[in-house]
Amino acid sequence: MPRQTFHAVTGQVPTVWRHIDANGKVLGRLATEVATVLMGKHRPEYTPNVLCGDAVIITNASKVVLTGRKSTQKTLRRWSGYPGGLKVRTYQTLLESNPERVVSEAITRMLPRGRLGRKVMRNLRVFAGTEHPHAAHQPIPFDAPIAPAVAATKASK
Repeated sequence: MPRQTFHAVTGQVPTVWRHIDANGKVLGRLATEVATVLMGKHRPEYTPNVLCGDAVIITNASKVVLTGRKSTQKTLRRWSGYPGGLKVRTYQTLLESNPERVVSEAITRMLPRGRLGRKVMRNLRVFAGTEHPHAAHQPIPFDAPIAPAVAATKASK
């Protein structure tokens, strides 16, 4: 009896909310784990062209760690398109002024470009402090595995 390959359809895979505390985590390693969960590659029903990942809430983004001398040497560049319109900021100044952007940029650059990547980014919420307004979604801890019963209850609601 031949096996059939499973292809998920939009809305078929339930979205589970996950919470991660970024306190003391290395930025790149955090970004790879979160990007994998946002795309849904951790699930057996992963389909590359369908949004089948989880929603992720990241708190304590201001306490994320950069290894080595990256905080002073690594820069984020923006160019307006005009001569002299290049704005260069180090990650140290960005972490002081807007830590949510540092974390979300690292994750965005690990996601696919295009329509699906923009849809995936809507499932990411980043906060500099410990509080977040998404307690009603009952997020489960990031490291905890998804139990089939939990996924089924989330899908029925």
